[in-house]
Amino acid sequence: MPDADASYTMHMFILLKLTSYTMQSLSTIGSAIATARRAAKHSQAELARSLGMSRATISGIENGTIQEIGVRKLIGLCASVGLELMVRPKGRRPTLQELRAEQRAGTNRT
Repeated sequence: MPDADASYTMHMFILLKLTSYTMQSLSTIGSAIATARRAAKHSQAELARSLGMSRATISGIENGTIQEIGVRKLIGLCASVGLELMVRPKGRRPTLQELRAEQRAGTNRT
């Protein structure tokens, strides 16, 4: 692991991929989850029941009123509405291979 003083210190952040853009805040992630849930024609109650969460928790995530959520819950929630949670170095642009894979994945979903 790099030293904290090293110039190579890597800052990681979570990216949520939805079609061709990325989101970095829980508020925008929640909004993307709500959009994907509606597109899948699921109610908050149905989604909450399938994940063992309360409907109020799902609502809070979607509305951005929940300030923190566990990564496992977030991964499960994203997966249940067809979204993917990714982690990569901050500021790093996607490679050509990553862009092509994302485009193929988008093509396969339709």
